[in-house]
Amino acid sequence: MLSGLASHGIRFVVIGGIAGAAHGSGRHTDDLDICYANDDGNIGRLAALLSGWEAYPRGVQRGLPFFMDTRTFATTPVMTLTTTEGDMDVFDEVAGVGGFAAALDGSITMEAFDVTFDALDLPALIAAKRAANRPKDLEHLPELEALLVLRQTETK
Repeated sequence: MLSGLASHGIRFVVIGGIAGAAHGSGRHTDDLDICYANDDGNIGRLAALLSGWEAYPRGVQRGLPFFMDTRTFATTPVMTLTTTEGDMDVFDEVAGVGGFAAALDGSITMEAFDVTFDALDLPALIAAKRAANRPKDLEHLPELEALLVLRQTETK
């Protein structure tokens, strides 16, 4: 999925469990969470890619009318989707961080699977998990905070 997003010129920041894993977290996640730039060109490219991946709302019975296009992003800026490439959650804003510009400011550039991408840095990821306030996010905080302390110790 990262490769597909990058190769289509989509501007995004990885914000969820994959960001945590990229920082060394041992938690497993089954989906890719991103915050996307919400300008018309970027949304058009993202909608076209997701349409090609047969994106459909996760947990919704197949066969109901659903159209992945730019109008969908105008009415549903946060979507939990299943695609032919895997599950993906797309956000126009990250709780505790802000929109794409703020997420990008709170990110670092990483490389994995021969793809260069931006992912929330540990302080921003911790803020996002804390703001989400879901049990699974709160349970993840001690590990992320420990990773942050380790990183800060390594740089001294």
